[in-house]
Amino acid sequence: MLYPISTKTRTVQDLNGIWKFKLEDDRAPNDVSTPLETDRHMFVPGSFNDQGVTRDIRMHVGYVWYEREFVIPDFLLNQRVVLRLDAATHEADVYVNGKFVVRHKGGYIPFEAEIQDVIHPGKNRVSVKLSNRIDYTSLPVGNYSETKMEDGRIVRKLSENFDFFNYAGLNRYVRIYTTPKSYLEDIAISYDVDLAALSADVKVATCAKGDFDNVKVTILDANDSVVGKGEGENAIVSLKDIKLWQPLNAYLYKARVELYKADELIDVYEEEFGIRTVEVKNSQFLINGKPFYFKGYGKHEDTYINGRGINEAYNVADINLMRWMGANSFRTSHYPYSEEMMRLCDREGIVVIDECAAVGMFEGFSVDSASGMAAKSTWSVLNTKEAHEQAMYELIKRDKNHACVVMWSVMNEPDSAGPGAREYFEHIFEYSRKLDPQNRPFTYVNFQICGVDKDVCTDLVDVICLNRYFGWYWDTADFASAEKHLIEDLEKWHEKYPDKPIMFCEYGADTVAGLHAVDDIPFTEDYQVKYYEINSRVFDRYDFFIGEQVWNFADFETKTGINRVQGNKKGVFTRAREPKAAARLLRDRWLNIPDFDYKK
Repeated sequence: MLYPISTKTRTVQDLNGIWKFKLEDDRAPNDVSTPLETDRHMFVPGSFNDQGVTRDIRMHVGYVWYEREFVIPDFLLNQRVVLRLDAATHEADVYVNGKFVVRHKGGYIPFEAEIQDVIHPGKNRVSVKLSNRIDYTSLPVGNYSETKMEDGRIVRKLSENFDFFNYAGLNRYVRIYTTPKSYLEDIAISYDVDLAALSADVKVATCAKGDFDNVKVTILDANDSVVGKGEGENAIVSLKDIKLWQPLNAYLYKARVELYKADELIDVYEEEFGIRTVEVKNSQFLINGKPFYFKGYGKHEDTYINGRGINEAYNVADINLMRWMGANSFRTSHYPYSEEMMRLCDREGIVVIDECAAVGMFEGFSVDSASGMAAKSTWSVLNTKEAHEQAMYELIKRDKNHACVVMWSVMNEPDSAGPGAREYFEHIFEYSRKLDPQNRPFTYVNFQICGVDKDVCTDLVDVICLNRYFGWYWDTADFASAEKHLIEDLEKWHEKYPDKPIMFCEYGADTVAGLHAVDDIPFTEDYQVKYYEINSRVFDRYDFFIGEQVWNFADFETKTGINRVQGNKKGVFTRAREPKAAARLLRDRWLNIPDFDYKK
């Protein structure tokens, strides 16, 4: 699936703006054959929860309806017309003029449908029936139940198996694009690189549909000058004197792919890409043959009012704040981020660990991780394999050409120790590794509950990614014990897997901006500073330790609970992106740590 752009042969029309909105009434279901009757409205893209203000909308569990009208210019009605939704969280049935066109389950990946056969000249109507329910068959995972009342109402209850708010709605752009009837469906770019000679054989694999004779490929440099040409659905274009895509120093080429019938141009598309190598070797993570050190964050798509709705101004500001701090990377915790963010990271040189929405895969998950919970039947209770395969397929298919993506994360904090874990993990890793034309490394992020003595799956990963909270959930306010246990943990992992690099993908302490204390008092800014000082001291002891991504970039909203104070406060920035004291501590550290060759 190609990102929608306008070319000589393609048009793009956005459907963003004010849509009609209605909560589904189980006793009087909406009749999609007639216009939606409601006096409520929502802005798209955006989560409905905070826009709606009142509790019945913010905390709604179940179905909602979105609807709006659109017009397709008459001269485009003989084209292939495609309706594309970039994200409908978490499941959607889509209708055009009352006719069903597509269903999709999974709230963070685009999906589309051809609609030329159901539209007509003049006004048309698109309706989306959307559900924010998640259960033991979905990703992410939630504990869902419902009860039918005597009056016909259905009372739905949902307890999320994760520590972030279940923002839902049409969270990303909705667009209509057109192509010719014969068209380019997909483009996959990979390459063989000779770093010493600075040359590359760029492989452009094209999937095209319809009546055509030939595919022509032209490679353009950043100045739009032609640097190479090829032909065929599996073209190979040799380039010399290449400029590499580097962390924080991006260089992007374009592949112009043209579809021809005889000498007539039928369709054309341009795909940006960067050339770089990624390799895990001798306990190091190599980008372009040099040892790379990850500095950055886990983060969330989370802003005021928009909720999980795309906010490109925040994306730009977040990247600039990362650069200000000397950060070079982040993980898309805990779901795929918008394509706009991925394209921005390509241009900015931000390194990304790309994670699918496999979060909450732990029986009895609790925010209070130190409670001693132990999963005994996660993999007999959950039925997520089909959803997981779909999630990895869609993620890699969408993001395969992004230079910024250097590693895939297949799960966050799953049960990697309980009965059935090994079989499940082996299947998902084997399935997923076959999907990536660039053969990037794979990982999952280990839960502290499933430590080195319990975990049975870490041999499947290329990089050991750990979430560790010594000094917060464990050894609270006892930094001496926290440092001791942190050292012991890292050394045990290295002893068991001496050839695998290790990094932290989460470590942090909840901090309320403005709180201070002389003693080690949790939730104060002073506590957060000391917490990071101790972790940093331990990280610098080991050459096999190749990265630190703090939890979290910024405070974010969570589900209601007494363990959270208006959300999770582990951000080094507030939700409004104001720095806490730890931001300057980390800035001083990261600006003095080189991106390459820090751990030789």
